[in-house]
Amino acid sequence: MDQAIEYGEEVLAARRAGVPIVALESTIISHGLPRPRNAEVARELEAIVRAEGACPATIAVLDGVARVGLGAAELERVANESDLHKLGRRELPLAMAAKASGATTVSATATLAQRAGIAVFSTGGLGGVHRGYVESFDESADLLALAETPITVVAAGVKSILDVPATLERLETLCVTVVGYATTTFPGFYLNSSGSPLSWSLDSPEAVAAVMAAREALGLHSALLVANPVPLAEQLDPSLHDEALAEALEGAQRDGVRGQQITPYLLARLVEATGGAALEANLAAVRNNVRLGARIAVAAAR
Repeated sequence: MDQAIEYGEEVLAARRAGVPIVALESTIISHGLPRPRNAEVARELEAIVRAEGACPATIAVLDGVARVGLGAAELERVANESDLHKLGRRELPLAMAAKASGATTVSATATLAQRAGIAVFSTGGLGGVHRGYVESFDESADLLALAETPITVVAAGVKSILDVPATLERLETLCVTVVGYATTTFPGFYLNSSGSPLSWSLDSPEAVAAVMAAREALGLHSALLVANPVPLAEQLDPSLHDEALAEALEGAQRDGVRGQQITPYLLARLVEATGGAALEANLAAVRNNVRLGARIAVAAAR
């Protein structure tokens, strides 16, 4: 048990009973979805984990305390407080020292989950290398966090607003193990495929668990990224996606949006331009990843 972390009652009970645990991020609740649907989705994702025989551990920082596993009241707080910080790994000590509250991004969630001894973390899409990197040097902290954190992350690739081929090159440079789940191409977040090929593919939770065991035996300190595509029937229409993304990128350039504001700007424009279809594809991907993450955690526990 880590004294820097406080654990929810359900997580503590799961540990005592030997029930596998799956980490979930809180940024999607606080910053990624409109109210009151965000709270409904948070409860739904936790229910999916339980239905697969695992325990959900939604992670956040509340009043300076890193919380692994939120109770019902804490989940509602994350969903409804309007002034929560968005915390990456670098902001964690600042929030804890200031006794501030915030939702955790991929990098912060992975860091706290691994420190808490949780082997599997499910999310939607990762950050990565932004378009026009050679001018802006804009790259998500998610990539370095994956390079330094020995945890299994289930995600639907990286957000399609990013430079996917460049992100894959960076993941290779950072020695992050990437494997497709029942796919030989890297997922496209809203789309089933980005078109970028993958060298390795697995087709069962047990196969992923075997890779996890081999990584642990080798003592590697980087993540295993399980790239799990959104189902074809639930993906965003590719033509609509490409048209909406082109308009969003043009709007960002016209409006001078850059830095930390570019990602929320582009995602919001995509949702608006697709009449909400992009949001539904995002949620379909998250549900799919949470379900698979729970199955992997159960297989690894066996």
